[in-house]
Amino acid sequence: MVKAKPTDAPLVIARPDLMKAVERWRRHLAQERRLAANTVEAYARDVDQFLRFLTGHLGEPPKLADLADMRVSDIRAFLAARRNGGAGSRTVARGIAGVRSLIRFLERDGTATGAPFRAVRPPAQKRSLPRPLPPEAASKVVSLDQALDEEPWIAARNTAIFALLYGGGLRISEALALKRSEAPRNANEALRITGKGGKQRIVPVLPAISAAVAHYLRLCPYTPGPDSPLFLGARGGPLNPRMVQRAMEKLRSALNLPDTATPHALRHSFATHILASGGDLRGIQELLGHASLSTTQVYTEVDTDRLMAAFTAAHPRA
Repeated sequence: MVKAKPTDAPLVIARPDLMKAVERWRRHLAQERRLAANTVEAYARDVDQFLRFLTGHLGEPPKLADLADMRVSDIRAFLAARRNGGAGSRTVARGIAGVRSLIRFLERDGTATGAPFRAVRPPAQKRSLPRPLPPEAASKVVSLDQALDEEPWIAARNTAIFALLYGGGLRISEALALKRSEAPRNANEALRITGKGGKQRIVPVLPAISAAVAHYLRLCPYTPGPDSPLFLGARGGPLNPRMVQRAMEKLRSALNLPDTATPHALRHSFATHILASGGDLRGIQELLGHASLSTTQVYTEVDTDRLMAAFTAAHPRA
């Protein structure tokens, strides 16, 4: 009788003392800094990649003391390994963010030093600008007449979500986090949105948005409790964000829109179109829930590009 081969043991990427420190750091991000779950997971993946690299680089799983002995050459070797693995400049720069966060956390209790990490600059990267939709295209996306779903209530649901993204500047995660009791049912209501890092903001609700949500609720075949999600999937459970993305992909094809026409592009369109109509940058910052005005200022560059394109096309001496 042939014995089955034992399965390979899981790869150990760090010693127990370091793994405990990483777990403390994750709890700190989630509970004290109140970062979004997706951000915590992204940072954790960054650290996981770094620890895997150190396991090969050092010849054994690293321990907590190894982080205190890090040299600039070790960090540069990690960045080089990421680039050699096919990661672009943006990915490499973002990937070091989680590692630096961990090191700053450990530096406070003296178990690591951040000096080598501060001495290494991440690769330069070209800042990409948001890609908003033209106003006419955005209006078609949020029109129920353009919806391509066979089920009327699903068509109404997707239209209501797109209306919130474009008319209120919400992220998909923020729209799908709304409870049924928070549904804007009347014109000129306001929504209290909890965004990244637990930051709350007030978003005015346009009459068109409340009308779209009310129409969806009238057609929705499910009647869950007030604490249930506002937007439901086809079987009555929480709606997967991927379903919203697929609905946008179908519209993109039908309306001949570019690949940059994503649900998040509706949020970019919200900000860009308000700015183009004379909106105040500080006000847009509050509506979007940006912690820093510098994040919002990127939309001024988008609007400048739009104005220069119009100038070049129209001016006789351009």
